[in-house]
Amino acid sequence: MDDLEAFLAVIEKGSQAAASRHLRRPLQSLNRSLMTLERALGVELVKRTTRRSEPTEAGRVFYERIKPAVAAIIEARAEAANLRGEISGPLKVGAPILFASSYVAPIVSRFLNLYPNVDVELRASDEQADLVADGLDIAVRIGDSMDESLIARRLHSLRVVIVGAPSYFAEHGRPKHPNDLEQHACILRAATDVIDKWPFRIDGQLQSVKVHGRFRSNSAASIRAAASEGTGLALLPLWQINDLVAQGALAIVLPEFETEGMPIQLVWPPTRAPLERVQRFVDFLTSSLKTDLL
Repeated sequence: MDDLEAFLAVIEKGSQAAASRHLRRPLQSLNRSLMTLERALGVELVKRTTRRSEPTEAGRVFYERIKPAVAAIIEARAEAANLRGEISGPLKVGAPILFASSYVAPIVSRFLNLYPNVDVELRASDEQADLVADGLDIAVRIGDSMDESLIARRLHSLRVVIVGAPSYFAEHGRPKHPNDLEQHACILRAATDVIDKWPFRIDGQLQSVKVHGRFRSNSAASIRAAASEGTGLALLPLWQINDLVAQGALAIVLPEFETEGMPIQLVWPPTRAPLERVQRFVDFLTSSLKTDLL
């Protein structure tokens, strides 16, 4: 499983270094897993360069076949571990809107299949809800939680990428270095304040680069749509645009300067008793997201 997860991460993240950071495994260990898998299969799965790792034709086919199988194994583990006792009752879960529909809702459906006596209410909102006031048992948070009184369990780091449309690159070219962004139109996120500084890792150091552009929005869906129309470059979590990247509607640039990414965590009130059904759901969600987000 370690070797398979290493292979999946390399394909998804685009390089062994990024996969190493994602899995929190030493680069040497991850490389050994990849070579072990290739030796066992007798075929090259990944073409490696100093900056990128791309699947061979055999690697692409193997990836498509094993990803659902790995997901099924992880889910079977959770099912077997959870057979020690029946659980029942209501469960209220909060999550960001797009993440709720893309990831949490399908996982909730699988959870309900395992536990027919559990009812789940999924509340989707991009605002960081007051868990106690809203009666939520648990919530998924992307980014740092603003409420330090909550108990938090960090799950993963979500890859955040710079993307642009082929039409934009045809007219303006591709940036080779973060400093080149000064010459490019960037789509800005406008929350409470306009976020006009993008983070990068340059020469091993975290640095912020000031960007500018004529379009800004507080909606990730709007930024995604504008980027795919060629309005400018956008900084977005990869999970929000995976489909557009796969279709070729958007392309990733500056991958070698990416930071560690955006944290995703589960939070719950410290005063609430840790119900068995909550703990089961936390474990199931954690194992499922590890596969779904890989």
